Amino acid sequence: MTPPLPIVAVVGPTATGKSDLGVALAHAVGGEVVNADASQLYRGMDIGTAKLTPAERQGVPHHLLDVLDVRDEASVAAYQRDARAAIADVRGRGNVPILVGGSGLYVRAALDDLRIPPTDPVVRARWEERLAAVGPEALHRQLAAADPGAAGQIHPTNGRRIVRALEVIELTGEPFSATMPVREFVAPAVLVGLRIDRPTLRARITARIDRMWRAGLLEEVRELDRCGLREGRTASRAIGYAQALQQLDGILSEQQAKDETAALTRKFAKRQRSWFRPDPRIHWLPHDTEDLLEQSLTIVRGAGTPSRR
Repeated sequence: MTPPLPIVAVVGPTATGKSDLGVALAHAVGGEVVNADASQLYRGMDIGTAKLTPAERQGVPHHLLDVLDVRDEASVAAYQRDARAAIADVRGRGNVPILVGGSGLYVRAALDDLRIPPTDPVVRARWEERLAAVGPEALHRQLAAADPGAAGQIHPTNGRRIVRALEVIELTGEPFSATMPVREFVAPAVLVGLRIDRPTLRARITARIDRMWRAGLLEEVRELDRCGLREGRTASRAIGYAQALQQLDGILSEQQAKDETAALTRKFAKRQRSWFRPDPRIHWLPHDTEDLLEQSLTIVRGAGTPSRR
């Protein structure tokens, strides 16, 4: 009997075509897509997240899209639970789970041996106040004094992750680095990464943002605002949505909102590169190679069902 194909994950920076490749792979291997993009968890956040439309999904089942209200706060722990349940359901139907997205920690939470540390809103709020007062780099120096291992793996400008690390240290009395994921699959998996050069990515990001505004992002955000977008800690801070809210409030012009969204998206793509680059398990392919699907299938089919690494 032919062994089942491993779980497939399509990863890489934003705007590289991960969603389209996920659909193509699903058609080729009998797969179903499991979303690993944190912003695409939210109902109504479609244009600004480049979420595939039902037509673009081409009949391929997609899981963990539109599962949160914009008032809800996304969490890695909840995502890990739901993603693993979705993967098990896909397997139960005899199909191949195809994880698609650029939220690196979410991918690791779904696939790797990752222990989710506790959280406390009061403690986190206190550290967020400290972040607002002194800035991320000063807080990063504080983290480096408490946990050099964690500081070495968290960028000095990533305030959200710095706050999370300090929160965990305070709650557990242990280094945050002790809870960081190890590269050890909990089930056989293969990672396909899409590689792109920076000038091309920059152009694609600019073009995508222009399309988003033309497609009605402002109207989407106006409707979400009526549904409580500003009440959501996670959704309201999403790149593009925060800037569109500022445009609606008259704080930014349309061009300023688009320019800020582009700048933040480029920074996000840089962080994605930094997250995925050190992982030796990723098979990198040029995003625009003519035989992308064929090369991806060769990797997937050649992966077999390796034991836990």
